[in-house]
Order: sequence, then structure tokens, then C-alpha cells
Amino acid sequence: MKLVFATHNLNKLKEVKSILPPDIELLSLDDIGCTEEIEEYGKTIEENATIKANYVFDNYNLNCFADDTGLEVESLDGAPGVYSARYAGEQKDATDNMNKLLKELEDKEDRSARFKTVIALRTDREKIIFNGIINGVITTSKKGNNGFGYDPIFQPEGYKNTFAELISEEKNKVSHRAKAIKQLIDYLS
Repeated sequence: MKLVFATHNLNKLKEVKSILPPDIELLSLDDIGCTEEIEEYGKTIEENATIKANYVFDNYNLNCFADDTGLEVESLDGAPGVYSARYAGEQKDATDNMNKLLKELEDKEDRSARFKTVIALRTDREKIIFNGIINGVITTSKKGNNGFGYDPIFQPEGYKNTFAELISEEKNKVSHRAKAIKQLIDYLS
């Protein structure tokens, strides 16, 4: 089965490919000749995932899925949430985003947070949403060199290490994206 993953993000693509079974041939936006950046104008993570999946299906007529992920911090009323990728500005720089978040949490006792991934599947027959959530805390400093995004400052519940300190196989067993992808796989099976 061929399925388009509506992303230009090579880190996400690599992570998802490592989780999917070999009978699903995963194509990226680059693979289908989609060079434009699909605008995420939704007010929720669910809306952004759906916008991207609908864009690919409507413009390329290919079965696809899209994801959107947000980091929701309890003491910041769920921020950065839907704005996680551009929290520190439109340059979408992970280091800038982490630095801003760490600064905003300097005087906060409650550092609890959760990562939420929503996957929107769009085919000629259906539109379905899958959710993956993992709870944890924001550390006081960056730790680890693996992963991407906020991984160096997110410590998942039940672990002493950040996502960036875990090897990818370990992260891919418990992460928010892995949970959503596993639901997608189960559905497609």
C-alpha cells in the first residue's frame, strides 16, 4: 500500500518510517512533487492535521495522512500548544522555542506537560482522526542529542531521561507520535 505522509520534515519522516510495517510504502510531500509549505491556519492541532491531509488529497488525489503535534504545558494554560513549532517566531527554530519555554518556566513550580499528536487520515473513502498523548515534565535544562524539536527538555512520565537521551527505538515505543501511528497501523491492517 502506498500512502503519502504530508510532511517536508525529514526527522518526522524518518521517525514514522521506522514505526510503519514494510508493506506500507511511505511517500513524502517531496516524493509527490509538492514543494509548497502547506499553511497551518487551524486553531487546534486537529484542524491543522486535517488541513494538511485534505490539501494533499484535494490537490494530488492520493491517499494520505498528516500529523500535527503540540506541546501543552500545564502552568502556561496549554501553551505553546498549536503554536509549538513557531513558539519563538515564524523561523520555527527548535533552539529558540526551547529557550523561550525554559525562560517562561523559570519561576514555575508546576512543570508538567504533555505531547499530543493528531493524525488525520484522508482517503477516497474516509476521513479519520487518531490521537497519541504522552505525559511528562519540562526539565530545567537541555539534555541529550537525539530526537528533534522539544525532545531535549521533555522527560516522559516513568523515565529519568529526556526524549533526546533515549535511543530512537526506545522513544518510538512510547512517544505521542508512535501511539498515534500505531492506531493508524491497526486501522489499516
